[in-house]
Amino acid sequence: MLLAYDHGSFNEYWEGSLLRSNQTIETVNRRMILPMAAVGITDRLNFYVGLPHVKTWSSEPNGGRFRGAAGFQDIILALKYQAVKAEMGKGVLSAFGSLGFSTPATNYLPDYLPYSIGMGAPELAYRGIAQCRLHSGLYLRAGLGYLWRGYAQAERDYYYNNGSYYTDWMDVPSAWSIDGALGWWLLDNSLQIELSYAGQRSTSGDDIRAYNAAQPTNRVHFDRMGLQLQYFTPFVKGLGIIAYHNRILSGRNAPKMNNTAVGLTYQFAFFTKKENNTL
Repeated sequence: MLLAYDHGSFNEYWEGSLLRSNQTIETVNRRMILPMAAVGITDRLNFYVGLPHVKTWSSEPNGGRFRGAAGFQDIILALKYQAVKAEMGKGVLSAFGSLGFSTPATNYLPDYLPYSIGMGAPELAYRGIAQCRLHSGLYLRAGLGYLWRGYAQAERDYYYNNGSYYTDWMDVPSAWSIDGALGWWLLDNSLQIELSYAGQRSTSGDDIRAYNAAQPTNRVHFDRMGLQLQYFTPFVKGLGIIAYHNRILSGRNAPKMNNTAVGLTYQFAFFTKKENNTL
């Protein structure tokens, strides 16, 4: 189980490839509280479920025009399967596949960027992951994913997306994602240190037009670096403390967001294996 508190903020964003400042609304803040549970169905198959609560607001007064938003975002369901686990000399090679689905849990407004709490569209996420971990605790991981996204409903019956659309349904672009990590398990596997990269490239969409707000149809690209620490305490079996910091370094139609999170994890067994005492 995981319970995490994440706070992010930005005062710059990319309008297309041009980096601009938030001159009207100053710094935009985003807070997320994420409860998530993982259940081991078999030794190789895990099931995940989560429901984040998100709040957005501006650090500076803006005359009451933009109040921010708050509410439960998207319910997240996922399966992760370990397809390969093989000893290779001084380490172990593993390969995983995951399938995730998310959809809005509440009737929030997606066309309220940068204050919207989510995209407002269903998403199917397919991902493949490969990891090589040495017996010393050092590991290298890489992943490739495809994010299929559906339509989001706006509170207007016209929008522009490289052409005029007379409908309140916005086509949210699908995307490719790529990620990698270099990490190390220390202190008899009780301390994890990980440096990570995550990137995303939309497969379609438009650019934010000059002096206009962003919208769900935008083509979003970003490159993000992160540092994560996780520690399993010796005084409560299964209890862990996790903290991470991420920074978006480059992007297109994306906020230049920095976010920091802290959380607690807890692992426990529903069932215990019965000892075989047969002589």
